[in-house]
Amino acid sequence: MTGRRAFGANLAPVTPGPGMTPEQQAEYLLRDVDTFLPAGEELVERITDSKETDRPLRVKLGLDPTANVVTLGWAVVLWKLREFQDLGHRAVLILGTFTAQVGDPSGQSETRKRLTAEQVEMFAGSVKKHFGEILRTDEEALEIRPNSDWLAELDMREVLELTASTTLAQMLERDDFAKRFAARRPISMMEFMYPLLQGYDSVAVEADVELGGTDQLFNLMMGRQVQQRYDQAPQMVLTMPLLVGTDGRKKMSQSLGNYVNISPPYSEMFGKTMSIPDSAMPQWYRLASGLPTDELDAALAALEDGTLHPGHAKRRLARAVVDRYLPGQGEIEERAFDRQFVRREIPDDIPTHPLPPGEPEGEVYLPALLADAGLVASRSEGRRMLAQGAVRINGEKIAEESVGRLSLLSGADATVISVGKRRFVRLGDSPLQQPKA
Repeated sequence: MTGRRAFGANLAPVTPGPGMTPEQQAEYLLRDVDTFLPAGEELVERITDSKETDRPLRVKLGLDPTANVVTLGWAVVLWKLREFQDLGHRAVLILGTFTAQVGDPSGQSETRKRLTAEQVEMFAGSVKKHFGEILRTDEEALEIRPNSDWLAELDMREVLELTASTTLAQMLERDDFAKRFAARRPISMMEFMYPLLQGYDSVAVEADVELGGTDQLFNLMMGRQVQQRYDQAPQMVLTMPLLVGTDGRKKMSQSLGNYVNISPPYSEMFGKTMSIPDSAMPQWYRLASGLPTDELDAALAALEDGTLHPGHAKRRLARAVVDRYLPGQGEIEERAFDRQFVRREIPDDIPTHPLPPGEPEGEVYLPALLADAGLVASRSEGRRMLAQGAVRINGEKIAEESVGRLSLLSGADATVISVGKRRFVRLGDSPLQQPKA
């Protein structure tokens, strides 16, 4: 299905770059791919034509901004897009400012709750600034296009023309729609529109290739169909495996809380990687480590035959994941991790928060202090953390919601409050410095 073995199976290793032959480029780009359609040979032909015409391939990736961070899960396909850039092709990143308001039905057992335009714009602004941590951002290498630029302008005649691209029967062949239809669960007409709108994005930017996760295959194939309706050459389709989250079972998702952010603090990235189940390590090594092929193959072989202890393997993985985003930082985070979790020492670089005002003999309401210090998102979360025994003062668990101010004033410069294993603040008189979440 992928066409990965149909050509160039024994190519000698080369340095990735535009100087590769078309066969070498295709072989390089198809590493770790789940599906490539129609076949690898067409990719070779298109790259050959690209070289002859001096026209880089236009490689589309659509991302709906439905949350405010870029995760290691999103990063899998973003790094593949970067590979196309490194070979001289042009990345066309579609921010789904319109489609995010419709809601992608992929993998859904019921209709999604719709986002407002204001929510989408806020999320788009948050994630956009992080793409440069992976992608080249120079003008000839990257276009970032909000799809509301063209989808919001479609009139009824154009919408009807778009719906003529497919049939209801074809839509019901989609697995998640078929299951919901069989179970008599609602499917809105708007959900049927989503694949068509994503397909129209490909028409608008004249995509040669579209990337996505495995759950996007139907949408990406619809893009080929819509392009043909508009007399464009159908795009090639490339899907990447979905990275499992820190739970090792479900795909990485912010809504499930099993995600890792690609941005600082890198202590979070290292610590969360160390928390994944051993069973998830092979996939994380392949999709998240960024290790060179020879090092990756050696690590996976040693992990499989038992010559690399799982604990050592996880440390190596965590260092590699961090180093991919800030070279050299992995070792620093490993030492900090050992101080905090192996030797149970308090980190050196924790922020300082001033004691709340009040009379010395008064009391301090801890849920409010935790929220004000940035250790929890809200007072209600602070109350939950206290009830769960996740809050410590100077290493001692505390469950009471109010504590005497004198107990915090006593040696205030050394008073440290922690929530869980990674969130700390030192009480003192310095100006407020919010800790990084």
